[in-house]
Amino acid sequence: MPLFQDGTSCDNSHALDDIEDIILKNTDFEQQRPTSRSHIVPRPRSRKTIKSSLVISNDKEKNLHSDVTYEGGQRDSYVPGNSTQKIYVKTWGCSHNNSDSEYMAGQLAAYGFKITDEKEDADLWLLNSCTVKNPAEDHFRNSIKDAKTKGKLLVLAGCVPQGQQKSEYMQGLSVIGVQQIDRVVEVVEETFKGNSVRLMGQKKSSGKKAGGASLSLPKIRKNPLIEIIAINTGCLNQCTYCKTKHARGDLGSYPPDEIVERAKQSFSEGVVELWLTSEDLGAYGRDIGVSLPELLWKLVDVIPKGAMMRLGMTNPPYILEHLEEMAKILCHPRVYSFLHVPVQSASDGVLMDMRREYCAADFMRVVDFLRERVPDVNVATDLICGFPTETDQDFEETLALVEKYKFDSLFINQFFPRPGTPAFKMPRIPAQDVKKRTKAVSELFQSYHPYTHKV
Repeated sequence: MPLFQDGTSCDNSHALDDIEDIILKNTDFEQQRPTSRSHIVPRPRSRKTIKSSLVISNDKEKNLHSDVTYEGGQRDSYVPGNSTQKIYVKTWGCSHNNSDSEYMAGQLAAYGFKITDEKEDADLWLLNSCTVKNPAEDHFRNSIKDAKTKGKLLVLAGCVPQGQQKSEYMQGLSVIGVQQIDRVVEVVEETFKGNSVRLMGQKKSSGKKAGGASLSLPKIRKNPLIEIIAINTGCLNQCTYCKTKHARGDLGSYPPDEIVERAKQSFSEGVVELWLTSEDLGAYGRDIGVSLPELLWKLVDVIPKGAMMRLGMTNPPYILEHLEEMAKILCHPRVYSFLHVPVQSASDGVLMDMRREYCAADFMRVVDFLRERVPDVNVATDLICGFPTETDQDFEETLALVEKYKFDSLFINQFFPRPGTPAFKMPRIPAQDVKKRTKAVSELFQSYHPYTHKV
């Protein structure tokens, strides 16, 4: 479980697995947008069950097809953009997911729906899921059951339905894929009409995977002072424990100019903090011929006085070749001297079994370099305790790493076997041993006090 130096913990029940999520504790949206629309209440009319299948194509996305299934009573008195229809948005997971929810809420509000954080009053629940850990999916599944019990309409989003499209408990429900969030209004409208819609296609640009929906879409920010920009989606790795890869897929980066324009627009709207996020920040641009430092220097040029930029998570392999430039960027007065670099284990054998594509020495080189060049830099990291091939000796190496570097921020996670991943089929370590290891590293983390000199 993620722990912090003030003794608090990040409750797994909220599935906030990434350091980007510390501030984003409340994941329900309240829509403040005034509307002049008249109050029209849709009057559903009961009909015989109709089952058919249609294919909708979009001229702008000729390669994308979507199955629209009509089941149950037809709501043919539905009024598009009815301001009395309320939508509750719930989000699990990382800051990328939070940004997606902000975009979906913004589009729905712009169309005329009311976004509410009172789920009991809502007509439809939009549930944006996380597939990193079992507890996150369990909460997602329970919310689906809760909505059905209360008679609420449902639209599912996020990594769970994208990565597990055949799961029984999601059948017959509307689903919007992680790269189709710009079509959320279409999906919600069809759902209000009594239809079940699935949009799971992939955005492409010049025949290659794109970053996703347009960054210029309307947005309702959870925190009006913070703009989260997902600069790329997917990754270049094939980690054996990771389910997110099944949902987000291979790397797809947004062009630098689009990201810079979004940043400028956000600052003009009063934002004072820019968060860059993705599944792997360091891999940005490798698919479109640019690098992360190139993008960061362009962004630094447009950060106004009094505003700051915060970098998200990057895996060690893709940041190693940019260490010199990254150190200069982290020293910039308008960039937080912070970087999240997950190590997961200090055992090279375990890292190999995880297919992490780096060794412990690579990670240590990153930390040593940044600590030498960037004053007061905070390098946060993640650990997985109890990976199936982790021995007692492997774990001791991880403890030694934590003891050596005394990380200011440390995210400690027990291994969760995710269906469909190679690690799911590996023999498990006894649960009691996993708990003991988790407790041991947690106690070590709590034993040192890196901020005492600031008191």
